[in-house]
Amino acid sequence: MAASILLFGASLVVLWHIVSEIDTNELKAAFTAASFRQIGLAVLFTAVSYGLLTCYDAIALRQLKLHIPYRTTALASFTSYAVSFTLGFPLLTAGTVRYWIYASKGVSGARVASLTVIAGVTFWLGMALVLSWSMIRQADDVASLVYTSIWLNQFVGLSAGIFVVGYLVWVSIKRRMVKIQGWKLELPGFRLSIAQILIGAVDVCAGAGVLFVLLPGGHNISFETFVAVYIFAVMLGVASHAPGGLGVFEATILLALSSYPREPVLGALLLYRLCYYLVPFVVALALLGAYEIRNRMKISRDAFKPDEEEALAE
Repeated sequence: MAASILLFGASLVVLWHIVSEIDTNELKAAFTAASFRQIGLAVLFTAVSYGLLTCYDAIALRQLKLHIPYRTTALASFTSYAVSFTLGFPLLTAGTVRYWIYASKGVSGARVASLTVIAGVTFWLGMALVLSWSMIRQADDVASLVYTSIWLNQFVGLSAGIFVVGYLVWVSIKRRMVKIQGWKLELPGFRLSIAQILIGAVDVCAGAGVLFVLLPGGHNISFETFVAVYIFAVMLGVASHAPGGLGVFEATILLALSSYPREPVLGALLLYRLCYYLVPFVVALALLGAYEIRNRMKISRDAFKPDEEEALAE
């Protein structure tokens, strides 16, 4: 907790230092300069990312041998991620939203906790694979952006790759059971783990693609290089426990792209927040509200049924 607060505070200081030097008129112009094509692609990649997130829950439900209709899975997954991405503390916020929806289908709290953990494993495995690929292939370009050495970037990429391969070997040899104070979770085997890695990797690339297409033209940064910077920003945001990595994520991106005009980059970051966080969050709240209203109406109808049957019998 202390490290998270320190990281968040340091990022706010860096972000304030960067933002204080920005011309608000230029920032407004940069924010409104995005073309319809850029916004359309950003919306498309956002939809792809959230669509793949529903597969996180689908894989977890299959591992737990729970048969839940996909419409329920999609609702629980989309709303839980949209809420947790914005509010932070994903184990608490995402787990609460999932339990709210899955409990009506007879899923216990322990199973919801297991589902949330498996979904988290999917995310981190996919991120590790993409990080390994980009850091090994674009070590020199990444070094020029994040001020590290080429060999260090290659070491990080190699370590991430070894982690992914090692995890696959570990879960393939025999069934792996995680036990914490009486709580047990059997991890997915080789086939489901491969699916987790691929889905998680494509999801991370789609999320990075949202911001990448919103960046101003002429930056000359390849997507492979940018996705490594994006992953670093996301990881620091997660480590800070700030809601949605707010401040930490922006500070990291602005520092990595410090050689480019700050106003257009910050404008792209604001649009990214709007497309990937704010709009899905509002939609999720609307869906959760509609879900609760429907459940209340159903309970009311069921409560009146016995009275109606008695009246007809008389």
